[in-house]
Amino acid sequence: MEEKIQKIEKEISVIKERNLRVEADKAWETSNFRIFSITLITYIVASFVLYFIGAKNFLLSALVPTAGYFLSVQSLPAIKRWWIENFLRGKGKGPTNQ
Repeated sequence: MEEKIQKIEKEISVIKERNLRVEADKAWETSNFRIFSITLITYIVASFVLYFIGAKNFLLSALVPTAGYFLSVQSLPAIKRWWIENFLRGKGKGPTNQ
């Protein structure tokens, strides 16, 4: 009996450690620091590429993919909420099908 309790406690400990990692990954994925870091990297890379291919106004032109990335990331939470509501509603679990 004692072995079973120790095994269960160990499994709970493993689950708690996993949950901490998942929470940290989720926090990173949704952090403003990550979004702005990727936005900056996108701008720098796009600037270099446009410079080397000889594009006029390469610094200004690099704003296009950068703005596209930034706007898509900002719209994702709203799209995700909409999708989840519709997905759950289709499964009979949404607010209108409770």
